[in-house]
Amino acid sequence: MNAPDLITPRHAWLADTHELINLGSELADYDMYRQDAALVEAVHREGAAWADAALGEFGRLTGSSDYLELGALANQHAPELDTHDRFGRRIDLVRFHPAYHRLMRTAIEHGLHASPWTDPRPGAHVARAAHCYLQTQVEAGHGCPVTMTFACAPALKTTPALADVWLPKITARHYDPRNVPDSQKQGLTIGMAMTEKQGGSDVRGNTTRAWPAGAATGPGAAYELVGHKYFVSAPMCDAFLVLAQAPGGLSCFLLPRWRPDGSKNPLQVLRLKRKMGNVANASSETELRGALAWMVGEEGRGVRTIIEMVAMTRFDCMTGSSAGQRMAVSLALHHCARRSAFGRVLNEQPLMQNVLADLALEHEGSLALTMRLARAMDHRSDPHEDALVRLVTAVGKYWICKRTPQHAFEAMECIGGSGTMEDSPFPRLYREAPINAIWEGSGNVQCLDVLRAMQKTPEVVGAFFKELAKARGGNALLDDAIAGLKAEFTDLSDLQYRARHVVGRMALAIQAALLVQHAPALVADAFCASRLGGAADRQYGTLPRGVDCAGILARATPAV
Repeated sequence: MNAPDLITPRHAWLADTHELINLGSELADYDMYRQDAALVEAVHREGAAWADAALGEFGRLTGSSDYLELGALANQHAPELDTHDRFGRRIDLVRFHPAYHRLMRTAIEHGLHASPWTDPRPGAHVARAAHCYLQTQVEAGHGCPVTMTFACAPALKTTPALADVWLPKITARHYDPRNVPDSQKQGLTIGMAMTEKQGGSDVRGNTTRAWPAGAATGPGAAYELVGHKYFVSAPMCDAFLVLAQAPGGLSCFLLPRWRPDGSKNPLQVLRLKRKMGNVANASSETELRGALAWMVGEEGRGVRTIIEMVAMTRFDCMTGSSAGQRMAVSLALHHCARRSAFGRVLNEQPLMQNVLADLALEHEGSLALTMRLARAMDHRSDPHEDALVRLVTAVGKYWICKRTPQHAFEAMECIGGSGTMEDSPFPRLYREAPINAIWEGSGNVQCLDVLRAMQKTPEVVGAFFKELAKARGGNALLDDAIAGLKAEFTDLSDLQYRARHVVGRMALAIQAALLVQHAPALVADAFCASRLGGAADRQYGTLPRGVDCAGILARATPAV
């Protein structure tokens, strides 16, 4: 037998084991903004039509394959902590992959951290929310420091002496990740350090102590802090809003990583958290060993001072979860428009249509409520809009973030086994999905805050029902749901026990009211038919008869 016989197959056609057919494809190189009809409509409806061109440009960036790859890279290469340099000096330095820095730079250069403060016109919060929603679909973790930098402004403004010094750099569109004093930077980022081991969300149980560093006390005065913080995000921020027990009670402080003389402030990072999701973002445990900080707001009123920051971060949790829902359903819709099974394209099969349409409806409701609250944030001087922010932020944060994990799983199931592979976007989406439901106050905390808002300022309940009344007569199921919801408030004896049930009904009612007013009838009617009248706890894919699933899918599917 000669040599060629050993290497040449007798039947060359056997060399290929199978033909590559019926495959999916990456959802990439598309206009993430223009291909989201619900988003485009909301931007125009809620007062930010002037941002349409900029959002179109941003949507093409976030939908590009190169930019989407940054999200994967930032999570594949988790942050790493160096507590000391090689000579033994304490540095507390967290190192990130370049993809993370590019995402941060893009976010800050586009004003996602400050645009409503630097350009406070009607629609400013709406435009920012739309940009954040697009950016978050690429990668969610880096949004944490972006959100906290954005949200710190109302708290700092309570102390003008601090705001005048810090806000110009905080709001600057300049990202500088160097581990150097803030005096050497043009732009700064802000983190938050409230949680302690023994208290969690119950920050009044904090044990970190603050002592005056000199003769001056009160707002703007210097203090030294000693204690620990169990969950600090993100430790490479230039300064942090911190809660600590001053002589006059729990107070808020601004604590920089560096002292004014250029020495390192003793905020020491003990370790980075090993989180199930949000991997690109560094979260840490820290100890404060006499760290210098300045009091923000009144002594003993720390929770009141920081509450507006918390409200802003909770709103961004809504935005982030709405974005997660959009990416999940977009991937599922894109796949099912290309993949066939049992002789038919998946999105043409009635049962799969039911599932996909249901996922799309969930996203429509989430986005509609998020963008409506963004408009309310643009008009806080209006008592009605201010009341909506005070009450419905907690309602929306509870419901939208709570619905997202199941939504991510159901969308992943539409893909099948390949959706569970780590080279798919879905494992990251799924691990990210519970984060917003837990951070900035878990579900029970949100429900308790709804009750607290109703008890402290009862007028917020009237504002809520006034908002619902705008949709009166648009759908009989909605009218009945509103009447039933009003009845829930007639007996307040066990309202805390029923809080999740009541807050869930509030969320569905306002989502339905917004869709009845503004969405196409095929969307609004399907939402009401499937979610009102006691159907809130059902599985996805159980839409009732008569829903125009094909029409809903045509509206929601990205055209790539």
